[in-house]
Amino acid sequence: MQYKIFFLLFCILLLAFSPHASKTAKASDQTERMKLIQQIQVLQQEIQRLQVLILSLQSQQEITAASYLAVNLSHNSVVLEKNTNQPYPIASITKLMNAVVAFENIDTDQTITLTEKILEPLGYSPSLFLDLNVSAKNLLQASLIQSTNDASESLTYFLGKGKFLDLMNQKAKELDMTNTVFFDAHGLNPANRSTATDIAKLLTYIYKNHPEILSITKDNNFWLPDPTGRLLKFQNVNNFYYLPEFIGGKTGYLPEAKQTLASLFNVNKEPVAIILLYSSNRQSDTFTIINQLKN
Repeated sequence: MQYKIFFLLFCILLLAFSPHASKTAKASDQTERMKLIQQIQVLQQEIQRLQVLILSLQSQQEITAASYLAVNLSHNSVVLEKNTNQPYPIASITKLMNAVVAFENIDTDQTITLTEKILEPLGYSPSLFLDLNVSAKNLLQASLIQSTNDASESLTYFLGKGKFLDLMNQKAKELDMTNTVFFDAHGLNPANRSTATDIAKLLTYIYKNHPEILSITKDNNFWLPDPTGRLLKFQNVNNFYYLPEFIGGKTGYLPEAKQTLASLFNVNKEPVAIILLYSSNRQSDTFTIINQLKN
């Protein structure tokens, strides 16, 4: 397996430094350059798949998450659980509720001009810069794909920051997420807390009512220009996005939250919501849970 990875790495270097690549890089033909970039990305994704497969085979038998839950959405049955009603900081899982409120209250074709105030949160992208006029749709993609906090914050200004946050907490109440509270719209605040049970309710709601949110989280081909006009890619930070079994979802990290995950997978041809809170290794935990369910 490792030999395959080294071989694919060699192919990437061969493509990047071949005479054709050099000639293409110097050419003015944008189409040719983009084709070369796409070829390299395909090879990189193949390497990632192999790496994830290795990690899956080497995954720990013991789940590290302090709280976890696996729910089969076909018949709404709990198949695996631990401390599901204990609240923990959820980090960027917050962005799933952000997306729900945005889709239900904002015209995604509407645009906003970014200001210094909007760009204050950490999580900077060079493609979201001062005085940029950007659509809510593009901000949603940046928020969900690369977990860009500036993008999540920007969405709140379409309605007003206070109102947007009120709507997030109101939606949590509507979904009977009784142990959930939001203090910001992106997850940097460790006071954003929830339980595995509550997050499962949110994922179920998204699966049934907003499958477009899940589709966005599977994307890894989103580009925006930086101030110089160059196209910059927003890299998907969810390590599961390219797996055929992955339906969609979100990951998060804060020192106070450790690693978190709220994602949907096809397991034995059925949709299963997997939630991990306060995990030391969400990738290994996820594969351990999926392997247990498959067996």
